[in-house]
Amino acid sequence: MFPKISHLKSIAAFRARLAALGLELPSDDAPLSAAEGSPLAAPLNVASRVIGNRWCIQPMEGWDCQLDGAPSELTLRRWRHFGSSGAKLIWGGEAAAVRHDGRANPNQLLATADHRAGLATLLTELRDAHQLAYRRTDDLLVGLQLTHSGRYARPNGTRLEPRIAYHHPLLDARTGIDANDDSVVWTDAELEQLIERFVAAAGVAHDVGFDFVDVKACHGYLLHEFLSARDRPGPFGGDLAGRSRLLCEIVSRVSETYPDLLVGVRLSALDTVPFEEPRHHLDDEHDAARGQPMPFAHLLPYRWAFGAALNDPLRVDLTETIELLQWLFALGVRLFNISAGSPYYNPHVQRPAWYPPSDGYPPPEDPLVGVCRQIETTRACKQALPNAVVVGSGYSYLQEYLPHVAQAVVRAGWVDSVGLGRMVLAYPEFPADVLAGRPLTRPRICRTFSDCTTGPRKGLVSGCYPLDAYYKQLPAATALRDAKRAKR
Repeated sequence: MFPKISHLKSIAAFRARLAALGLELPSDDAPLSAAEGSPLAAPLNVASRVIGNRWCIQPMEGWDCQLDGAPSELTLRRWRHFGSSGAKLIWGGEAAAVRHDGRANPNQLLATADHRAGLATLLTELRDAHQLAYRRTDDLLVGLQLTHSGRYARPNGTRLEPRIAYHHPLLDARTGIDANDDSVVWTDAELEQLIERFVAAAGVAHDVGFDFVDVKACHGYLLHEFLSARDRPGPFGGDLAGRSRLLCEIVSRVSETYPDLLVGVRLSALDTVPFEEPRHHLDDEHDAARGQPMPFAHLLPYRWAFGAALNDPLRVDLTETIELLQWLFALGVRLFNISAGSPYYNPHVQRPAWYPPSDGYPPPEDPLVGVCRQIETTRACKQALPNAVVVGSGYSYLQEYLPHVAQAVVRAGWVDSVGLGRMVLAYPEFPADVLAGRPLTRPRICRTFSDCTTGPRKGLVSGCYPLDAYYKQLPAATALRDAKRAKR
């Protein structure tokens, strides 16, 4: 297997590993504190607002709200941690479904008129925690991510109840969809109704007091899936203008209806074919243990991956991605969050990790390759959007060397803000410690054990079971260990 980051004992060893992989990634010799002039401490302007530093907290699904869509104490605890993290940009905190059938799990947060009070409580808890820790919130920007889970909707239990943009030649069978069943495909009339639900959800966020909403178009969920709907007939498929019509119409309608509400878009800028565990023995046993792309040669040109080359979907092609980003900027979007792939069918692309989740596969590449792929993709997107705020993803795998890389890429102008997801589940004060010049607390650094993904796959709440003492003592921790043991 690939060497673990924790085994690279110096920045020189880290750089040597990058060189051995043929990767180029900026990295500083040592992290700087805010007092020492860290690029991560620099303010950032968006519209008429000032964001206090270059750290961003990424949105995550906690699988821990009430069944009625209201936040639970676990949800509130996580949002308080986001508030006290030291990051000044909170990108959604949570993925909130715009209607019940769009929930990715039966305990997902809802952003409907009936849930104003719960959303207001989340926002208040986060801002109060930030005020208590840092004595100001005027430079804190907080958004709410709005979503419909589409193919991956599980609103009522562990069983998928998918609503899809189109029939996919590989994913339909994988998600239990009859390729001849068109009842699960959205009609154009239903999409018009869905647009209204997104606008209504944005209105709820606006009235509650969020600074912006994120119209989620990543990770295989509905708005991302539409971007590859080349074979869908009608106004919401075909060419890029048709495939992006749903996303662009939502953005336009929200901006027109709530002109004082900022709109952001989190986008899977690249994708590839679904991966799976190998089904047959290869000559090289080391390679055989790794994930493999599902057979796709018979499907070339491969038309079902946005941001991938048609004739070689394992290769990145950002031509359409850049065009879409520029269209969104013209529609008034000034906040962009760049991600990749999907946690459901190619998690090594979306979330580089040494340890795969329970429904995943051993990584087919050194996870550093996946990190660099996302950072380089974000760099290309930033070059195309010089006047927008661009957030990068995929950094948690860098572990001890995350601050070294983060401040270097911000200084170089590759990205405006560095997003943290899994890392702040285990270590919410990570941004604050870096900016204060405090040594990192090594036992709390995320090692990408993937339990925060495996837990939800087993119907359990999402959290850092290995490193967070609070989660270690939950009954769910025992259930998770039993489930992992059974799989082995």
